[in-house]
Parts: sequence; C-alpha cells; structure tokens
Amino acid sequence: MTAAAPGLLVRYADAPDEEIVARVRAGEIALFEVLMRRYNQRLYRAVRAILRDEGDVEDALQEAYLSAYAHLDGFEGRARFSTWLVRIAINHAIDRRRKSARSVLFDPGADGTFAPLVAAASRSGRGRDPEALSGARELALLLEDAIDALPEPFRTVYVLREVEGLDTADAARCLGIGRITVKTRLHRARRLLQARLPRDAMDAAPQAFGFGATRCDRVVGAVLARLVSQDPVWRSRL
Repeated sequence: MTAAAPGLLVRYADAPDEEIVARVRAGEIALFEVLMRRYNQRLYRAVRAILRDEGDVEDALQEAYLSAYAHLDGFEGRARFSTWLVRIAINHAIDRRRKSARSVLFDPGADGTFAPLVAAASRSGRGRDPEALSGARELALLLEDAIDALPEPFRTVYVLREVEGLDTADAARCLGIGRITVKTRLHRARRLLQARLPRDAMDAAPQAFGFGATRCDRVVGAVLARLVSQDPVWRSRL
C-alpha cells in the first residue's frame, strides 16, 4: 500500500474540497487521501449510528470510499462534497444492515421507548452508572450508551446534528428526509436523552464517538491497499 507523501497532505490540508476533487479527477489521485482523512470521523459517526458493530462500520467506511472514488466524476457540485460523501456512506450502511442477520428490529413510529435496546446494552456490558462517572470522556461514554439505545431514526439525526454539528439542511440532505422531519426527530431524541442523563452528559455530545488517529490510519491504509490492488491507474501512478 502506498500513501500520499506527508508533505502533500500538509500542502492541501486547507484546500477546498472542490479543488481537491478537481485535482483527483485530473490525475492527482494521491490527494484522495486528503478527503478520506478530512471526513473519516464524520463518516464514522454517521455509519456508526446505523450499524453500531465496529467491524461492520469499518467495512462500510471502506466500501463508501471505494464507491465515492469510482463515482467521483458523478459529483456535480449541486450539494457540498461532504454531504454527497456522507450520503454514500449512509447508503452503504443501510444496505449492509439490511443484509445482516444481526439487524435489530424496531418500530420507527413508536413513541421512543428505550426498553429493548437498553436491555441489549446491559447484556453487552455497556451499561454504566451515571453516579460513578466523572470527567468529559466518562460523560461522553455515558452519552454514547444512551444514544445507542435510541431508535435509529432519532439516533441518526441526533448524531449528525448534535455530535457532528451539521445544520438542519445538511442533515436532511444526508439522510434524504425533510427538514421538518429532522427537527421533529431531533426534538424527540433530546427529550429521550434528557430523561435519562445529567445535563453535563448532553453537553459532551461533540466528544462522543471519536475517531482516533490509529483507526483513521487503518481505514485509509485499507482503502488505499484495495485501490492499488483493484485499479491499474493506482498501480501505475503511485
């Protein structure tokens, strides 16, 4: 596997997405790594809100990047590149979930009961005692458990809006739903979480579901290795 030179990554670290996309299309394919590293955490959080199994999440991330690269010429710039990319990742996550025998069923029209998923969290050992936790990271972990117990329609909206910080319009485009639906689901998600968590835990949303450097390197490396093995252009130019 061959990665882009560190100097190249630094040089284009602040370049607009559109410039990098144009350069990749023009043959500077190594710059695709800049886009992956720029959006790894966002895509991870979006996919993690749907799949939750870490192995499935990383597999879906790889497939999303491979699909995005293969269809890069189809990006028309009518939406932000980041929105286009997240939408691809969400579609891959949904497809993987549909094919998985481990899918968790729920009623998206329900009034937001935590019971079935909280029981699953307890069995997996992720349940935590709020009084036993302190500090930003501990509160973020507590919040992660509660988010995981949300019904998926509320969970995905909450993660995109409160954890990742997207605005209502971008979240709606990423999920393929209306803005009013985003606002309604976010409101219900907040109410469910507030009923179970201390205020400090809600404030920890930006720290939830972090994507560390080691995992970032692993995903980027795996995608690049697959591109090199599958695409003669990558083998000839890198």
